[in-house]
Amino acid sequence: MKNFVAIDFETANTEYTSVCSVGVVIVRGGEIVDKFFSLIHPEPDYYTFTHIHGLTQEDTESAPLFPEVWKQIEPLIAGLPLVAHNKAFDETCLKSAFRLYGMDYPDYEFHCTLVASRQVFPGISHRLNNIAPLCGYQLDNHHHALADAEACAWIAREIL
Repeated sequence: MKNFVAIDFETANTEYTSVCSVGVVIVRGGEIVDKFFSLIHPEPDYYTFTHIHGLTQEDTESAPLFPEVWKQIEPLIAGLPLVAHNKAFDETCLKSAFRLYGMDYPDYEFHCTLVASRQVFPGISHRLNNIAPLCGYQLDNHHHALADAEACAWIAREIL
């Protein structure tokens, strides 16, 4: 795949609607051409995953709501397939946020580097921070949405 968008969400808690940050990396012709990151005011607005990504309620209290953030992302990703490392999570977050805010979901084409990595690299842990270095990306800030999206983009360029 030469043209795609790598996307990663972080959530505030166990609710898929609680997206609190998003990272997007646009790849065209096999090269990263643009990046986007935003904090998002989560819904529901409470944090149980601060220990994972370091974000707190104070970080996102004045952040825009998901629909405002998606208005910025939508033109960047128009016509491109989406890729995530663990598509099941990120696609569910996206669909849940669309549903929460009554937005029409455009049925994005979604690919999964986690599933692909299991085929390409059998017998190892397929966590993002384990696979990224095998594909040439040193993931130093794991669970930061933009860093994770960039790691996913590197993986996708190598194995999809």
